[in-house]
Amino acid sequence: MSELKLVGICGSLRRESWNRMLMLAAAEAFGPARFHEGDLRLPLFDEDLEAEGIPDSVTVLKDLVASSDAVVIACPEYNKAPPGVLKNALDWLSRGGSPWAGKPVAIVSAAAGRAGGERTQFALRLMMVAFRPLLLSGPEVMIAQPARVFDPDGKLGDERAQKLLGELMASLRSAAEARRG
Repeated sequence: MSELKLVGICGSLRRESWNRMLMLAAAEAFGPARFHEGDLRLPLFDEDLEAEGIPDSVTVLKDLVASSDAVVIACPEYNKAPPGVLKNALDWLSRGGSPWAGKPVAIVSAAAGRAGGERTQFALRLMMVAFRPLLLSGPEVMIAQPARVFDPDGKLGDERAQKLLGELMASLRSAAEARRG
């Protein structure tokens, strides 16, 4: 059996974002896999643009998700919700069939507030329902005050967070393996 393919989607475009660090920590905790990060630098969703043809960048992302065995989404919280760049990507990916159907998906978040992105995860879970993925319910990984949790090299330094992330990624791996048969 070939190696699992894990796709990471980071809702922050910033290279050094806490959520990118968390996504990479999740990929490491997932274990051996071919890891690919999806690029959310897509044009704004526009039905006129869609009528001209799906942009190549959207097709690349959609194919990446569709060909994966599992997806981990690391989502920051901007004004109590997922960032627009992630919502835009979900809108594009919803066109012409869903790459998410039955796909094991885990959501993690890092946010500066005390709740660690609880509201963004709640909102993102609602957004994902229509796509019918196998959305893992937990354990919930919400990293509050990430500046205190990540070390200067971007590694997750909190034992409790590492344990929860390890459990979530083990569940994601199990779901991906079960789906493969």
